Amino acid sequence: RARSAAAALHDPGRDRRQTVTLSFRELLKRKVVVIDGAMGTSIHAHHLDLERDFGGLENCCEIVNTRRPDVIRAIHAAFLRVGCDAVETNTFGAMPHVLREFGLEQRCAEINAAAVRAARAACDEFASPERPRYVLGSMGPGTKLATLGQITYAELKASYHAQALALAQAGVDGFALETVQDPLQAKAAINACLAARAETGRDLALLVSVTMEVTGTMLVGTAMAAAIALLDPYPLDVLALNCAPG
Repeated sequence: RARSAAAALHDPGRDRRQTVTLSFRELLKRKVVVIDGAMGTSIHAHHLDLERDFGGLENCCEIVNTRRPDVIRAIHAAFLRVGCDAVETNTFGAMPHVLREFGLEQRCAEINAAAVRAARAACDEFASPERPRYVLGSMGPGTKLATLGQITYAELKASYHAQALALAQAGVDGFALETVQDPLQAKAAINACLAARAETGRDLALLVSVTMEVTGTMLVGTAMAAAIALLDPYPLDVLALNCAPG
């Protein structure tokens, strides 16, 4: 069974000559890349049990990585089966400052690693040398914004760094910073990802997607042109829009 190059890196006994694949960044240059759909919606569609599957932690989708990895893998597999090139890990809120709300901040590395394992296992099932599949580490906006004074920039960056490092060490092919609402949040998350890349020696792809409200600005009032200007100096592979009604 063919596996992606990233998976082979974590399997010293495998002859990597059998797995000649592109990096995710190289793939972006060659074709339109199709990524999966909404993870939270897909989890809730399984009607999981609050106590057994969520450990009593209502709305903490990230804990499902450790309690029902079979469900997370099946969700990834469903998207890969219909042709997606990449899947995003179930880690949208798996940074310590968000996990703290559920008493799980000390389990950040464990939860992120479990998410990557489930995604990688699904990708391994569907990958071939001609059609590699990729895992992107999802990193959401969290629940506190620095511009609004709800958290300091230093605290935000440290929290994102813990998640980014866990994702990089677990073997993702890139970072997907999603639903960015605040320029300071964007900078904290991007700088955390760049630090994790340097620490692990892995030149991972970096995708950033901002969200615009009906006002035509980000949540804290930043216009799209300003968002582009402030993110332009960073080595991003993709700058995009997602979510919200604007």
